[in-house]
Amino acid sequence: DRWLTCRSLPPGALERIADTVADRLRVPWFAGAVKVNVSLVPPLVLLPVFLHVAALHFLLGLVVLTSLPVVVLWYYYLTHRRKERTLFFLSLGLFSLGYMYYVFLQEVVPRGHVGSSQVVALTCGLVLMLAALSRAKKDPGYLPIPASSLKLSHQGLPSKGGGRGSSNGLQGVPTSGAASGRAVNGEAKGYSRMSAEEPEGVKKDWCARCQLVRPARAGHCRLCGRCVRRLDHHCVWINSCVGEQNHQAFILALSFFMLTSVYGITLTLHTVCRDQTPFVALFYCPGAYSDYSSALSFTCVWYCAIVTAGMGYILLIQLLNISYNVTEREARLALRDNVGRRLLGGLVIDTGQYNRGFLCNWGHFLSLGSSPPQRSAEDIV
Repeated sequence: DRWLTCRSLPPGALERIADTVADRLRVPWFAGAVKVNVSLVPPLVLLPVFLHVAALHFLLGLVVLTSLPVVVLWYYYLTHRRKERTLFFLSLGLFSLGYMYYVFLQEVVPRGHVGSSQVVALTCGLVLMLAALSRAKKDPGYLPIPASSLKLSHQGLPSKGGGRGSSNGLQGVPTSGAASGRAVNGEAKGYSRMSAEEPEGVKKDWCARCQLVRPARAGHCRLCGRCVRRLDHHCVWINSCVGEQNHQAFILALSFFMLTSVYGITLTLHTVCRDQTPFVALFYCPGAYSDYSSALSFTCVWYCAIVTAGMGYILLIQLLNISYNVTEREARLALRDNVGRRLLGGLVIDTGQYNRGFLCNWGHFLSLGSSPPQRSAEDIV
């Protein structure tokens, strides 16, 4: 009614409308209607439409393939700024894999230039990548929530009250004036500088959000709301943190994706653009738009190439960080505090704190998760 009468909407009206639509979007099921996450829908609908439109003409393909990364980056920064978890990127990634595989089987394989062994190899790479991705989606190494924090949440008390020196949230933790002041500052930033020393002399930090003492290199994820052992970063593509328990599987999934994607791109270009090398065919393929099937395959190749380039950059940064034994979280903190050293043109930030040489650093990474779990935070407190 306000839209038809050209009247302005009251504050928060659009948010309430969006929440209502998201709550009413349900699918009938035997045990009752199942609520559908709104962020799952756009990739399933828009990706096939955009790719088919891009296959109609070269200029349309240029516009669509240029705007798609811009839209994805805009949505990422929007959700990152609001500190929101979303299934959009996971849905986009999984549906892109499925749809590219479908186009490959439907448009490329019937041309007769791809053998059955090549199809099997591509399928095996896809299955291995999905298996590694499933492993990376599991527990990244969440620290157990202490019982005192659970009691606070059940009683309905705000977590910030515990971080300001209340006796309920700081049982067994020194509460001197200086320590309390540091806890307040740490809570505002999501972590605390206050440390506790064990007999072994390992530095530990107090997390005012989770109300626990966390081991060295652990960090608090503001999106998941949990502390993670050896937190690297929160990855929107798996909608989970990357930490001590799943970092190896995350690297494995990225590696399988790169190999499978490059292999699929090469097979498709050899089929669509005959007698040309894949790199040349990617930029110059005269017969790509001779028929709609070739145009769609060529458009999907370019879409895969853009995604592969982005994932390749992420994998490169991860491999460099592992080589210097530094996590993304530690690199960001080092840049903020001006204690890091930029290497390789700024691709890696060496803090120097855990760097023990290339071989030792990779040996440490390959042994992640193999050591017995550390004592719980309650035992430490």
